[in-house]
Amino acid sequence: MESTRKILDLNAFDMNAADTLAPAVTSLVKRRKKTFGPTSMLFYERPLNLVKGEGVWLYDADGTRYLDAYNNVPSVGHCHPRVVEAISRQLGTLNTHTRYLYDNIYTYAERLLGTMPKAVSNIVFTCTGSESGDLALRIARAVTGGTGFIVTDNAYHGNTTTMTEISPSSASAEPRPPYVFLVQAPDTYRYGSEAIGHRFAQEVREAIAAMKAAGIRLAGFNADSIFSSDGVFPGAPGFLAEAVKAVRDAGGVYIADEVQPGFGRTGEKMWGFERHGLVPDMIVMGKPMGNGYPMGGVAVKPAMLKAFGSKSGYFNTFGGNPVAAAAGLAVLDVLKDEGLQQNSLETGAYLRAELRNAGAEGDRIGDVRGAGLYIGVEVVKDKASREPDRKLAEKIVNGMRERNVLIGTAGGHGNVLKIRPPLCFNREHVGIFVEAFKGALAAAT
Repeated sequence: MESTRKILDLNAFDMNAADTLAPAVTSLVKRRKKTFGPTSMLFYERPLNLVKGEGVWLYDADGTRYLDAYNNVPSVGHCHPRVVEAISRQLGTLNTHTRYLYDNIYTYAERLLGTMPKAVSNIVFTCTGSESGDLALRIARAVTGGTGFIVTDNAYHGNTTTMTEISPSSASAEPRPPYVFLVQAPDTYRYGSEAIGHRFAQEVREAIAAMKAAGIRLAGFNADSIFSSDGVFPGAPGFLAEAVKAVRDAGGVYIADEVQPGFGRTGEKMWGFERHGLVPDMIVMGKPMGNGYPMGGVAVKPAMLKAFGSKSGYFNTFGGNPVAAAAGLAVLDVLKDEGLQQNSLETGAYLRAELRNAGAEGDRIGDVRGAGLYIGVEVVKDKASREPDRKLAEKIVNGMRERNVLIGTAGGHGNVLKIRPPLCFNREHVGIFVEAFKGALAAAT
């Protein structure tokens, strides 16, 4: 089996190949490398030079139009006019820090919390998902008195120091801190969907026992409920419940990282955790809440926020500023008025069915799975062995890019095609996508 791949290794452009590109693109790559340094990564064998976005489309400087089936941050579509107008109007009226009163901030908070379980009725706004995740861990430690956290073995939760420590898929070469314990992601492809809930819960119990043996007190379990960086494993609704119960029985809290599965993306529900009938202790959100405007938040049970506040002060200068609130309100309006959650449910199911048909004849597409418009396609060396094939996955991704369709890869072995378009992606776009997929798969094999 191929070695584990870090998140920045996946589908990365080789900066040393800049001179093989068109002169204008070569110039941009060299300027980027000179100013951003050697850690700056680009996608695809031929990087994109984008100049415009609209709905599910992205436009290159040379006029080429690309179907975007990768970017979840512009959740309701690139440059959605209602979001653009709301941000522009508010930016021309007032934008300041949050230690003043301002009506639309509370209107947004009330509407957002209205989509969540009643028990989770307080919210703290931040500027990014990483800040939100960092705050959630601080609250968990204050509430439980513990320091230990359980995460899946290829999770990604953010890029602050603390978030990197609980993100095994990050590019960091530093050793994992002793208080972070890993469990295997719920791989429904290799272990079956029927038993995965119990298997996953048993791994969590074993991690709790190992933590206790090491003299570390459990603080919490942090999970993205679609396990996106692990390879997209939504699983059957409800399978997470046993693991969360094990965490709570041991005195820990459940933090739902909804940066990727939230805001209607899974189709069935507004939030990914809702598929499992769960009420988290905290809900972490990030940039999709503002269609790409930099904002984030932590929704939390009031007693936990009170306990945290009694031990530690917290403020975020521009978290929940008036422009962010305007962006967030516009996104909620568009989700409702354009029926995007229902579209995610129906279009996602249709796309998965079409992808299964497209991959059925050969031996290289092992699994197609997902919920709503978050889909993973497992690329393997053959269906019998189920051995991951990263090289073929990368060929398919770059082949689709050459056919003007954008996707990415995920998973510990980099062999899962990651498909997560803006939620306005519809059946017409499915047809374009599947034709490109068929062509790229045929050419790569």
